[in-house]
Amino acid sequence: MTPDGPDFTIGIEEEYLLVDRDSLDLAEAPSEMMDACAEELQDQVAPEFLKCQIEIGTKVCKDVSEAREDLKRLRSTVSKHAATHNLVPIAASCHPFSDWRNQPHTDKDRYNTLSNDLAGVVQRMLICGMHVHVGIEDPDRRVDLMNQLTYFLPHMLALSTSSPFWQGHDTGLDSYRLTVFDNLPRTGLPPRMESFAEFERSVGSLTNLGVIEDASKIWWDLRPSSKFPTIESRICDVQPRLEHTLMLAALTQCITRMLWRLATRNQRWRIYDPFLVNENRWRAQRYGTREGLIDFGRGAIVPVAELAEELLELIEEDARYFACITEVETMREVMRTGTSSTRQRRAFDTAKEDGAERDAALRAVVSHLVEEFHADL
Repeated sequence: MTPDGPDFTIGIEEEYLLVDRDSLDLAEAPSEMMDACAEELQDQVAPEFLKCQIEIGTKVCKDVSEAREDLKRLRSTVSKHAATHNLVPIAASCHPFSDWRNQPHTDKDRYNTLSNDLAGVVQRMLICGMHVHVGIEDPDRRVDLMNQLTYFLPHMLALSTSSPFWQGHDTGLDSYRLTVFDNLPRTGLPPRMESFAEFERSVGSLTNLGVIEDASKIWWDLRPSSKFPTIESRICDVQPRLEHTLMLAALTQCITRMLWRLATRNQRWRIYDPFLVNENRWRAQRYGTREGLIDFGRGAIVPVAELAEELLELIEEDARYFACITEVETMREVMRTGTSSTRQRRAFDTAKEDGAERDAALRAVVSHLVEEFHADL
């Protein structure tokens, strides 16, 4: 912590799917590939629940400029070692056509326990997300900022949507990932809490009964990290484009600092009933940026593009502080070109217009995702 307040350091975690270069079907990560990644990246890479997944995490970074270099290195290294096995990573929250029933889970104690505890629900977890940590040393400040930051979670989800397809079908949703994830217990928006002690008491009620081992089994959209002095945003779909990951990380960092600034002036963001925020969460899940979100202060549904401009104004001082004006203004590009869900549908429609059958059009979507993953490397 500096004399001016928290450091607001950030860390980014991403989950990728591995696909065969030729068929574009999901493929298991060979142990040789995982070993090679681990040798080069150490503890910044790990297997995920399913064998076709791999997870990476940046170091603690002071801002997105620092995070960019680390994330580029992580993505490039995974891609390099995957290529030696004729595999390639994609960063989309759902694979457009693969069947979850055909994906075995990783044989590790943690994942074996998950499989046993959560039964058929967890077997459908063929989904990938991205998490952003923001460093806040003071535990009670962490909880206070969480209560206010919850309002902005639907906005972040709308900007991040990358999972329109599920098992070969367009679901009509822009983030089908959340439909799958919300079947797990202890998910969704976090409850409002008055202090970190209240959070610890709630977690203790479950750990003392042996229901969960620790706070890492609480999978809210936003939570105090179980490992680090951070708040951890978990709402976003993973991003095919590295620059869009950095946009979301920068927004999370800037919004958190903006709310802290209000607190230092004895002000705060109004906290709305979770019932109302959940309605915006659903609208973001369903439509991404294609339809508006509810502005409860105005009592109106407002286009996301208009909300994005208001948000840029709110965090202007913070974006200057972190030297990330370019990154947060990437929102305007997303407004013009659409989120990944829009771009995936466009790739599918283009392939169909060119005469491709349905299966070939779905593979064209995966090819599009491969190209986007490597566009910024």
